[in-house]
Amino acid sequence: MKPFLCLIGLCLAIPSFAQSQDEAAVKTTIKLMFDGMRKGDSTQIKNTFLPGASLQSIAKNKEGEISVRNEDIGKFAASVVKYPAFALDERLSGMEIKIDAELATAWTPYVFYLNDKKSHCGVNAFTLVKVNGNWKIQSIIDTRRRDNCPDLPKS
Repeated sequence: MKPFLCLIGLCLAIPSFAQSQDEAAVKTTIKLMFDGMRKGDSTQIKNTFLPGASLQSIAKNKEGEISVRNEDIGKFAASVVKYPAFALDERLSGMEIKIDAELATAWTPYVFYLNDKKSHCGVNAFTLVKVNGNWKIQSIIDTRRRDNCPDLPKS
């Protein structure tokens, strides 16, 4: 009976182990994207995205109307090289990851600093897809606000 229980325990543990490996890989992909932004490395940024990926921001105009702005990944990646290395610093205060098969989502509250000065904060919602064994970003949508932003230490 004991070998049978051990076998059942092992079978239950394998998905958890695979999940933790995938969770670590998802975190690494997101970290690589932000590291590329900090370093001003557009190639590193582009390598974290799938072709056709989307980058969106929820915006509120002066009248309080909400819209969704779309940004081209290539333009975003090219824009970071206009700044000195480490001038752009998006600091995460957490990362909640959910995974099912080849789909992952990550919820990452952040504070964005420009030249070590707090600019804005919000939340990123990432969608990632596992393709050929690698997690790639399919989409990011974020919120942005200037009020009630906490101070976060450098990564």
